Amino acid sequence: MLDDTTGDAATAVAAPDEPLGVIGVGMTAFTRGTSRSPIESLVVAADRALSDASIEPADLDSIHVGTMAPEAFAGRTGLANAVAGQFGVTDCSAHRVENTSASGASAILDAVDAIRAGRADVALVIGGELMSPADTATATDIVSGVVHDAEYAQGVTLPGFGGLAADRYLRVHDADRRALARVAVKNHANAAHNPYAQFQTPITVEDVLDSPPVADPLRLYDCCPISDGAAAAVLASEADGVQVAACANALGTHAVADRDDPLEIRSVREAGATAYEAAGFGPDAVDVACIHDAFTILEWLEMEELGLADTGEAWRLTADGATDIDGDLPINPGGGLKARGHPLGATGVAQLVELVWQLRGDPPTESEDADARTVDGADRGLAVNVAGFGNNSVCTLLEGAP
Repeated sequence: MLDDTTGDAATAVAAPDEPLGVIGVGMTAFTRGTSRSPIESLVVAADRALSDASIEPADLDSIHVGTMAPEAFAGRTGLANAVAGQFGVTDCSAHRVENTSASGASAILDAVDAIRAGRADVALVIGGELMSPADTATATDIVSGVVHDAEYAQGVTLPGFGGLAADRYLRVHDADRRALARVAVKNHANAAHNPYAQFQTPITVEDVLDSPPVADPLRLYDCCPISDGAAAAVLASEADGVQVAACANALGTHAVADRDDPLEIRSVREAGATAYEAAGFGPDAVDVACIHDAFTILEWLEMEELGLADTGEAWRLTADGATDIDGDLPINPGGGLKARGHPLGATGVAQLVELVWQLRGDPPTESEDADARTVDGADRGLAVNVAGFGNNSVCTLLEGAP
């Protein structure tokens, strides 16, 4: 054993006893090489969410900023206080939330808890990361540092874990490698209609399979990019509109080597199960999902842990088109981490933003075919944001307006 844990997941859940609405959302375009500073990026996203909610900064009771490593990437700290200063608010609490790549959703959970505890009626959540100021080698090392110390010392990286999991899944479930490539193809197709996405050019299965190898069998187009950007949401007690049905966090083993099955991500399963119980509905009621697809294989593993597919069957749903935006269970309609981009602290909030757009039926698009960007008739959505290779996960369930 590398950890002192038993492998059992610990969970915490926020299930609003009274209506808790997401009254405004907004984000910046995700890109690589933004001209904005970390503070400017957060403020732009927040301004857009406040405008969407039709409220002013003075109406806020709390500000929750999710970000992983601004000190390492961009040489900046104190982001929550700086954002509050930019808005000129002092009659308000503000702090930063850090949970590696699940920092964004953890900030959402923090805001939900603040409202439920009576510390806030209106809360602003902002997630952001500017990764491009660091060169590729430095950025890769920062991200790789989230793995267990013993595994990191052996040179094991997150892409390495992804490659090992993909190889095992394909062999154990006799899955089609071309179907795994279709995860990337689907998410790029969705991103092509999303004006906020980092990659808006469709790709083919052959493009994926011919791209440079990263961690066999994963190739470059199976992996999310280095990204800059921010996303924001305004939550309010007893508000109409899209509702937060539940938000749950689960902690699993830090060391992947301690897991009974390398294809299991217990924190995802436990966070999902806890959220379903609190919300009063299960996976069969989910109409659209935003899955943490840092690597294509994670889309399948997380779908299965969340009960959105039977074990070993997620690949068939992808191959059959069921996870396409016009399929029975659309997955990552905004492009996911793979194509929308993955500014670490922004991702969990961006997932919430995308679900709110879909549940309201108004996702922004520059496409002449609005239907290509919209999940038809979506009433309930799920987002899962994962830290590391599943040592910590946050699952959020949303419902459309009654």
